[in-house]
Amino acid sequence: MPPRPQTIGDWLDWARRRYTRHRVALGQVADNAHDEALYLLLSTLDLSLDSPRRVLRRKVDPEQAGRIEEIFRRRINDHVPAAYLTREAFLGGHRFYVDERVIIPRSYFVELLPEQVLQWLPAKKPVKRVVDVCTGSACLAVLLAHQFPRAKVDAIELSPDALAVANFNVAQHDLARRITLHRSDVFDAVKPVKYDVIISNPPYVPTRELRSMPEEFKNEPAMALDGGRDGLDVIRKLLRQARSRLQPHGIVVLEVGGLRRAMDKAFPELELHWMHTEDGEDCVCLVQAARLLKWKP
Repeated sequence: MPPRPQTIGDWLDWARRRYTRHRVALGQVADNAHDEALYLLLSTLDLSLDSPRRVLRRKVDPEQAGRIEEIFRRRINDHVPAAYLTREAFLGGHRFYVDERVIIPRSYFVELLPEQVLQWLPAKKPVKRVVDVCTGSACLAVLLAHQFPRAKVDAIELSPDALAVANFNVAQHDLARRITLHRSDVFDAVKPVKYDVIISNPPYVPTRELRSMPEEFKNEPAMALDGGRDGLDVIRKLLRQARSRLQPHGIVVLEVGGLRRAMDKAFPELELHWMHTEDGEDCVCLVQAARLLKWKP
């Protein structure tokens, strides 16, 4: 048996080797084993995530080592996502509570909202009303509230379990006066109002593809992932209902994963604009109210 790791840096090397050996799936918290393992180590030892590099030389006592072994047993052997182990996730510099009732926050809206989305709105017209459809943990609703500080924000979610988490996060961010939560299947149970901006990161994984996903992603709520036979079930409904929910200058912005080709084929009349992302995925599309109104679904 190799000697037991002695320092945080030793444990980091130990964890990285096991991530590789067990082919641990990444992408929910970090895109590489080093960053995720270091995050779990610091969180488990109650150390600041901004700790200087010298923290790696810190000795680990037997009690701490036991906690580390248990957290990595659950992460590597049981494939529990890191965010469910720490009960937190970060998006756009904001911390959110998460557990198995919600999908783990991760979205290109962090990158696109401040610049590219704003370019499609009238410069001199204030944004008064925005909505996040399929809000989950309410992370995107919180981002909207910060991006548009004078706007009222609606956040729509069908799952009562997810809404409980969303309600907690809205309260934690002291935004209960500005964000209104709705339990609804898209806009079915929401009073008709006109929005300047509708955004959504909806369920878009085709049902048949759910079975082949890594175990880590299967641990997330299927309801938050399953987009139906072709992945477009929720998207079709959202676009239909958005036709009567937008201001004349309004926009709908959707994050749809690998569905770009399917979207262009299903909705050619909308002439979807695909936004460029730094990693080249370009999986977020925008459509203006005028095109939606001309569309005959």
